[in-house]
Amino acid sequence: MSALAHRRFLKMHGAGNAIVVLDLRGTGLLVSPAEARAIAADPGSSFDQLMVLHDPVSPGTDAFMRIYNTDGTESGACGNGTRCVAYAMLDDPAMARPAEGSRLLLETSVGRVGVRRNSERSFTVDMGKPRLAWDEIPLAEPFPDTRRIELQIGPIDAPVLHSPGVVNMGNPHAVFFVDADPESYDLGRIGPLLENHPVFPERANISVAQVLGREAIKLRVWERGAGLTLACGTAACATVVAASRLRMIGRQAQVALPGGELFVEWRADDHVLMTGPVARVAEGTFAPELFAGIG
Repeated sequence: MSALAHRRFLKMHGAGNAIVVLDLRGTGLLVSPAEARAIAADPGSSFDQLMVLHDPVSPGTDAFMRIYNTDGTESGACGNGTRCVAYAMLDDPAMARPAEGSRLLLETSVGRVGVRRNSERSFTVDMGKPRLAWDEIPLAEPFPDTRRIELQIGPIDAPVLHSPGVVNMGNPHAVFFVDADPESYDLGRIGPLLENHPVFPERANISVAQVLGREAIKLRVWERGAGLTLACGTAACATVVAASRLRMIGRQAQVALPGGELFVEWRADDHVLMTGPVARVAEGTFAPELFAGIG
């Protein structure tokens, strides 16, 4: 039987996308890809991202986070999930530990993430610096200018989408800027094709963005390893960076996603800050039969 059986979890969402927070601090346990897929498949614990808390690795940090997609693969960053983790660590009776103030320093496989509380259900996450070089994103071949790369889908003389900006915000992102409403594009069909395009050796999150003004963007996202999502914090950050590099906006914008809005600022020190809400949905425990057949 899986060691995760009967473990308590917290179901939340950040701007609409489903987040499950699992606290494994003090246990030494790890979630396997098969266990993550089983958790995602159950209606009671389905998620866009599974945020798993482990004991701190680096001195001065409050916890180490592993982030799982619905297909069991791991992600290096999830801004919406990180806000949910911060709420759980500060407020949830079973997960909260004694802490001073309203700030946390968390760590993932790609670096440290600072979080501060603004109000009861609003948090700001320091997502770090964007990586913009072709081999940092990464791409399969050199592109001297990653503000727009040669990539399109559809007829060569009338592509449906073309020339995305590419950014790494802890995971790879391709952002296609369009004039029409992003809802008018069949991202459920296009997303998987572009996510797995050979130019992205580690696959990529695919976004369709419409710039509505100097500080307003409408966005839809196909998330790597998870599919269509109501919100994606790293995609919102990548979109603001990509739009700013093209001088379509300044260095900040309100990003409207199907599940809610996020405010993103690309500061002069190169750090990207994302502010948004969290919501507690439910709590539960994993039933043993959920993991039946998993070694």
